Amino acid sequence: MKTIEEIELSLRKKFHKKIFSKFAKALNTYEMLKEGDKVAVCISGGKDSFLLAKCFQELKRHNKFPFEVIFLTMDPGYNEANRKKIEENAENLGIPLQIFDSEIYDTVFNIEQSPCYLCARMRRGHLYAKAKELGCNKIALGHHYDDVIETTMMGLLYGSQIQTMMPKLHSANFDGMELIRPFYLVREEDIMHWRDYNELTFLNCACRFTEACSSVKRQSDFDLNSTMGEIADTSKRAEVKKLIKAMKVINPYVDGNIFRSMENVNIDTVVAYKKDGVYHSFLDDYDR
Repeated sequence: MKTIEEIELSLRKKFHKKIFSKFAKALNTYEMLKEGDKVAVCISGGKDSFLLAKCFQELKRHNKFPFEVIFLTMDPGYNEANRKKIEENAENLGIPLQIFDSEIYDTVFNIEQSPCYLCARMRRGHLYAKAKELGCNKIALGHHYDDVIETTMMGLLYGSQIQTMMPKLHSANFDGMELIRPFYLVREEDIMHWRDYNELTFLNCACRFTEACSSVKRQSDFDLNSTMGEIADTSKRAEVKKLIKAMKVINPYVDGNIFRSMENVNIDTVVAYKKDGVYHSFLDDYDR
């Protein structure tokens, strides 16, 4: 592993254009950060959230306007090795991490129906609550460009709906709190390149349901020659990731087209849509 100084220099030089510039562009384009904000950067232990923390540290060095940032990790019930890995990475990367405990894994462990969905909602709620307790008005998550297009496709293929992962959201349950996704324009392959270039290893999956994949091995590329049976054994997100990669062989612009499709919705050609929870049909004003 390289030194903190070398890692930070790589973000300013080698990865400035593909990572830090896109991070800054998303903050500006979607108006994610304002003067006086106090942001809790939520670190799960993976490559995305740790790199997001380093980008915020770099941004603070420029400090064009006053804002505060803290680095927050919730331990939902990690095993000892996984928690230790998170703590070691934080120390090695120079990130002053604040860790608090919860018992989410114990709560959802025996849930048969959609435990991952329940776990994700509970984790988000705990992070909002702790961040607000610490005086923050925003939490920042490490979701990236590829998460956005995969979520869009998952909604279409498995949810019978057209929706995407928004760059920022007001919390429905915590007044005055907002969620932001500053890596909205950053590609996952560039994050992986930063990780590998700096000889870093992070948690890939620390979920108790999938302990077998909780090692710190680097995520390998999906093999396009895998059988459909092998695809079915993976998560729906992994399946969609593989589908998009296969489509790019035919059309290298397909991922960008998926992303931009959510910016180019033509309501005049939509049969029905929802706005603020209210259903609207094209028939409502068809004869007007």
